[in-house]
Amino acid sequence: MRLLADARDNRGEVSMDNFYIYTDHMTVGYNGRPLIRDIEIKVRRGEILTLIGPNGAGKSTILKSITKQLSLIGGTVYLEQKNMQAMSDKELSRKLSVVMTDRIRPELMTCEDVVAAGRYPYTGRLGILTDNDRKIVRESMELVHALDLCDCDFTQISDGQRQRVLLAKAICQEPEIIILDEPTSFLDIRHKLELLTILKKLVREKQIAVIMSLHELDLAQKISDTVICVHGDKIDKYGTPEEIFTDSYIHKLYGLTSGSYNADFGCLEMEPPHGRPEIFVIGGNGSGIAQYRRLARGGVPFAAGILHENDVDYEVAKALAAEVVCEKAFEPVSGETYQRALAVMKECRQVLCCLQEFGTLNQKNRELLEEAKRQGIEIV
Repeated sequence: MRLLADARDNRGEVSMDNFYIYTDHMTVGYNGRPLIRDIEIKVRRGEILTLIGPNGAGKSTILKSITKQLSLIGGTVYLEQKNMQAMSDKELSRKLSVVMTDRIRPELMTCEDVVAAGRYPYTGRLGILTDNDRKIVRESMELVHALDLCDCDFTQISDGQRQRVLLAKAICQEPEIIILDEPTSFLDIRHKLELLTILKKLVREKQIAVIMSLHELDLAQKISDTVICVHGDKIDKYGTPEEIFTDSYIHKLYGLTSGSYNADFGCLEMEPPHGRPEIFVIGGNGSGIAQYRRLARGGVPFAAGILHENDVDYEVAKALAAEVVCEKAFEPVSGETYQRALAVMKECRQVLCCLQEFGTLNQKNRELLEEAKRQGIEIV
């Protein structure tokens, strides 16, 4: 279990006073049956902690247990050093707001009504909103770009719009921590980025703490301060994105049996076509990536070269090409590497050149193209 160095007191022990919310030997599950034991979560204000892991691993169960939607089977959750189980719902709702994936279907409520429900911790028994409450409702909707939905029936809007309205409701509570379960699941790419940008802004400017689960590994890698990996009946790993998002560990966590995950790009690649290379692709500096993926989609095995090992093309070529001819980073292409590329190219029926220009270290690729023409290999 990873412990943050600056959370230690002067005796070298971890001080829980540094964390806004933390768990102590939390065990979660259903109907009294443990699913995951001894969960240790520690989050400061101004930090984002993200849960990742395969479907069904228990990420939602952990979040629901933290928010008291499920009873704990064991252990304790502390909020500002107070046992959350002893806090009243109203006291808790002034500090913590929740956005879950459960489909709520409020009858005869506009989107503005749904967001306004986030003010209930601050209203009297009659739930009457003050002018300031209404101002906060409007500001929250504007923040998530949902102001145009004010008068719309909540049940008639799209899943993505519904997610933004629910985030506005959570923001409207003026919480100190927000817990979200797969908040980007129903959003298009624009609104995924907007939502995460809003969260990052709240974290940075208002020092809110965020705990959420995400399926999009590329987004989790970019936005998280710490990451918890849920696998099987345990927390498999806890660390920074740099510690978690490596090719080998993500393959292990998700049990990848086909395709590959690229930690540098934060993306997945499909399984490469099988067979001897039919096309030799001369690329580099990002020029070949689109062609590698096009050939792979078409099931055409290909070779790629000559690429330096620090070239942006190299990682994708390594994942998709039947063979990659490469040279060490920053080194001129050697005669030996050129001859190897030439031998591979001669076995191909076509050559595809993606380069418009050839730099000083790339002249051997120009020679390859010229040799292909002399040999009568088809250039496409």
